[in-house]
Amino acid sequence: MARHSAFLSPPATLAPGLKIGLLGGSFNPAHEGHLHISEMALKKLGLDFVWWLVSPQNPLKGRVGMAPLQQRLAFAADRFENHPRIFVLDVERALGTRYTVDTVTKLQRRFPDVKFVWLMGTDNLEGFHRWRRWQDIARRIPIAVVTRPGSVLAPLKAKAAHRLADYRHCDPKHFMRAEPPALIVLDGRRCAASATAIRAKGSWGDLLVPAILPC
Repeated sequence: MARHSAFLSPPATLAPGLKIGLLGGSFNPAHEGHLHISEMALKKLGLDFVWWLVSPQNPLKGRVGMAPLQQRLAFAADRFENHPRIFVLDVERALGTRYTVDTVTKLQRRFPDVKFVWLMGTDNLEGFHRWRRWQDIARRIPIAVVTRPGSVLAPLKAKAAHRLADYRHCDPKHFMRAEPPALIVLDGRRCAASATAIRAKGSWGDLLVPAILPC
């Protein structure tokens, strides 16, 4: 089940040097694309866990069509937290943060011996330059981007990708040793699932929608 305590304790034992991917978003709803990003990062970067940080309200998205936080948390946990290395968390509500830069800063201070990496799809990379203090995010935490259909050129065209071009890495085996700023693009099998497409097919609010088909 989703963790929503005051987050004074981690969701699992955190030994020094543990490598954890942070995948933030609205998860409105969580879908196989989120799972795909997580599993690719787990495999290629050698992560120990991935934390899904379900945002109370994405500052770049409107409230219209946004399901309540508890509903999004419950859906994500019900469908995907059976994965042994994925935890569904409401960290931002617990920490009282709204923006990624503040969330990352507090997590790093709370768990200084953990190696965090920020995960996103290329669709989010396209608009990363619109995130509050995105340059500070890049200076605080390595960023791994997973290629998503419809945005495969983002690593070449995105404003943030151009600004971080000198910090781009190619070898995922050694990426977790990199000090930020550091950017890597992970490519492979792609998953087209998206929250927008799922919502377009109708309501998922009662958690009784048909199972999401795997990619």
